[in-house]
Amino acid sequence: MIDKLELLLALAKERHFGRAAETCGVTQPTMSTSIKQLEEILGVVLVQRGSRFQGFTPEGERTLDWARRIVGDYRAMKQEINSLKDKLSGELRIAAIPTVLGMVASLTTPFRARHPDVSFRIVSCTSADVLGLLENLEVDAGLTYLENEPLGKVRTIPLYNESYRLLTAPDAMFGDRDQVTWAEVAQVPLCLLTSDMQNRRIIDRALRSVGGEATPTLTSNSLLVLYTHVKTGRWASVMPAKLAETLGLPDKVRSIPIVDPVVNYSVGMVIPQRDPMTPLIAALVQIAREVAPSLQV
Repeated sequence: MIDKLELLLALAKERHFGRAAETCGVTQPTMSTSIKQLEEILGVVLVQRGSRFQGFTPEGERTLDWARRIVGDYRAMKQEINSLKDKLSGELRIAAIPTVLGMVASLTTPFRARHPDVSFRIVSCTSADVLGLLENLEVDAGLTYLENEPLGKVRTIPLYNESYRLLTAPDAMFGDRDQVTWAEVAQVPLCLLTSDMQNRRIIDRALRSVGGEATPTLTSNSLLVLYTHVKTGRWASVMPAKLAETLGLPDKVRSIPIVDPVVNYSVGMVIPQRDPMTPLIAALVQIAREVAPSLQV
């Protein structure tokens, strides 16, 4: 049954029988047969079939909810039993929004010092993808905004409040100021994240609140692209204060607080709402709570 539920979760992720089968290391006929056997066991149709995968039936969607719960509990049980006979080991998978990538080492470094047999896989993605990966059991934890947009059924561990800075050259518009307003930021040509990123939506909302609008001259889903442009001293951007602090900006770029209004959003960890937590997640939560006070800017 667990194997069949794992295949169902893979199908939910890939939305394609062939790709799901390949992901699970089985043939497509094996995948199709396993899903049909699961339907026979439950006495319902789970998948809308045609010449290709067309989605899940209402019964299939509900079965997916149970599959995530059962498979998650099964994996947690295996991990906990293994941790009783051995030291904590395995791979800890974390999905993070781009603006928090600079502080991930604040979690992984003390974690590895305490549990040296654990490895890490860090993926960068949008806040929506963080929640999707967590729901489908593809990651163990996420790092994202906690208050700005709905999170769904997750447990949250606050880490720090994100505030914002104008990054610009000292000789550029407003570059000699100790602080700037959002209305003034609206006058500056900026390089910003793309609109599918929650950080960009936060900036757009702040600018609209003062009657302004972003006028980006460059957009990217990569903070590295934004940073390398700002670092030249010829471009400006709006970035979180902690990120600007982590990047170590050169002398030709200033990090200027943005006020009127002062905008703050809570950033933290999200984990599955499941008890008991797996040993890996429980250890990560413990580290997060220990380091959170030091993460405040």
